Amino acid sequence: MKKQFSVDPNLCTGCRTCELACSFTHTVDGKAGRPRIYATPGGFEDLWVPVTCLQCDDAACVKSCLVDALKRNPETGAIELNEAVCVKCMACVAACPFGCALVDPEQDKVIKCDLCGGDPACARFCPTKALTYKPSELKASKIKVLG
Repeated sequence: MKKQFSVDPNLCTGCRTCELACSFTHTVDGKAGRPRIYATPGGFEDLWVPVTCLQCDDAACVKSCLVDALKRNPETGAIELNEAVCVKCMACVAACPFGCALVDPEQDKVIKCDLCGGDPACARFCPTKALTYKPSELKASKIKVLG
């Protein structure tokens, strides 16, 4: 059964545990990597919004890639970047309307959420369950924003 990643900003406290979990899941040379998710103030008192790749059905990042380095993983539904194919043109970064294809300046490469291979650390460690990844009735893995 496919799973669905959901974001509920109403439950987010801005603790940023999701960022830490992501960083430590994507280590580089034994050091915490750049997170693929970030919690940002929502513009209202006590409102935070976890921002991460929405794994869009008709993804602008995929359409913009000139070398087909971005492909959907049929198992997880995540759009994954093949670093061996990527030419670092950054077209996907510019194309993402949500700002979720990111540049890691230390590694000089594009990074984006890959749903941790089907077990997203951000959801596992979210203390308020603002982020969840659970079985869904949907045909493919989706991200749903609640609120």
